[in-house]
Amino acid sequence: MQTSSRKLLVVLIGLLLLGFVVYRSSGMLHLGDFSGTKLLHAVRNANPFLLILSVLAIYGCYAIRALRWKVFQQNLGPSHLATIYGLTLAGFSAIFLLGRAGEPVRPLLLARKEKLPVSGMFGIYVLERLFDLASAAVIAAIGLLLFKSNADSSGAATRLEVAARTTGLFFSAGVVGAIAFLVYLRLHGTALLERRLQGWLNGHGWRASVAGMLLGFARGVQTIRSGKDLTLSIAYSVAHWFLVLLVYLWVSHSFGGALGRINIGDGMLVMAFTLVGSAVQLPGVGGGSQVASFLAYTAIFGVESEPAAAASIVLWLITFAACSLAGVPLLVHEGFSLGKLREMAEHEKEAAVEGAARQGESAP
Repeated sequence: MQTSSRKLLVVLIGLLLLGFVVYRSSGMLHLGDFSGTKLLHAVRNANPFLLILSVLAIYGCYAIRALRWKVFQQNLGPSHLATIYGLTLAGFSAIFLLGRAGEPVRPLLLARKEKLPVSGMFGIYVLERLFDLASAAVIAAIGLLLFKSNADSSGAATRLEVAARTTGLFFSAGVVGAIAFLVYLRLHGTALLERRLQGWLNGHGWRASVAGMLLGFARGVQTIRSGKDLTLSIAYSVAHWFLVLLVYLWVSHSFGGALGRINIGDGMLVMAFTLVGSAVQLPGVGGGSQVASFLAYTAIFGVESEPAAAASIVLWLITFAACSLAGVPLLVHEGFSLGKLREMAEHEKEAAVEGAARQGESAP
């Protein structure tokens, strides 16, 4: 099958799956009166200015991500912002096309383009994930705190609030543990960890993968060389997620009505739900993030199902799929097809683990 035909097939399958997600989410809440006509009406009457502004802001978010990555990468070797920004868009487009299987593509592309060690770039990637996880925990905590003062007394809202608070506590505990681990690695380096993981590295299966990931993370931590690097990384993370929060507000307000009354605290809660839901990700269609934001809009804030579904879909399109407008052409320019990306991601995952094992054997 030709590349263009494959892409068309992916788009068609994605649209079908997206419709299925909306259908299932409406059924999950027993929305027997869900109206496709009202859904289309909500989309048609959305404020185009706010939606365009949201798309531009999302590209700004990727630029801030590139700036943060540059801080991490500059202590490994060459660090060119234009290259990092372009391949950041390409890498997130690979995730859109392949789902979670596309996550290794971005560090791999950057390693090849900048001629830097793959293991070091995967370490930066894991470090970036830690900063994002910490940000998600903070967002969830603040959103739940602000929501508690005016929470709806209905049973559904109370159950969702309890579930979200529990998830937020798990996030917070994980972040505290990760920060403690980060400080330990920064003070003691990676040699001790490599020696202790030697048995896992020489094995196969999930233990070797976990050991490779931990060592990659440890090397990524070493890219933070100074207080200035740490301060810049935190500042870029705050700026990035605040801009994402504004996108959530602008998309919600673009539909008016009850969605137009969403404030910053409400937006934080919706974003926290979406971040948790994004753990369930289908190639080209997403899944969990739309359902999670739909649940937050309807069960917590009392938004009608049709505007809530429209806002959830548009949120996903802007925050997750919009990067493909520039990212897919960049992937094509770099000479990558879907099959090649998938093969490359699987190969480099194995190579990264093997490389970590070899480096572990040579550790003093």
